[in-house]
Amino acid sequence: MEGHKISFRVYYEDTDSGGVVYYANYLKFAERARTEMLRDAGINQSEEEILFVVRKAELELIKPAKLDDLLEISSSIEKLSGASISINQDIYLGSTIISKINVLIVCVSKGFKPIKIPQEIRDKLNINL
Repeated sequence: MEGHKISFRVYYEDTDSGGVVYYANYLKFAERARTEMLRDAGINQSEEEILFVVRKAELELIKPAKLDDLLEISSSIEKLSGASISINQDIYLGSTIISKINVLIVCVSKGFKPIKIPQEIRDKLNINL
């Protein structure tokens, strides 16, 4: 799958008392971007028999985002194993990267047991082993 891009505006509720985006909200922005990446590939998790859950997240903050900034989040699948996908997500303010996020998501059944990513999901993401 090619990289996916989406934009989000920074709202007052996203900022801390210093007027900058609170660090945990970058993870929320990334979650929304991953959800939209999957949705744009035809994968709606509420309708699937499987779920993708975060197993690991690494966040690097480079520069702060502030109220009313328009951010662009670029998400790309970097690695695939049997049951997991590694995704790199860069958050841009204009042409400047302000945050880098690496996330490992794991495919689980509705009972939250790890399972191999079904081939039909791989096909939608254009991922093959």
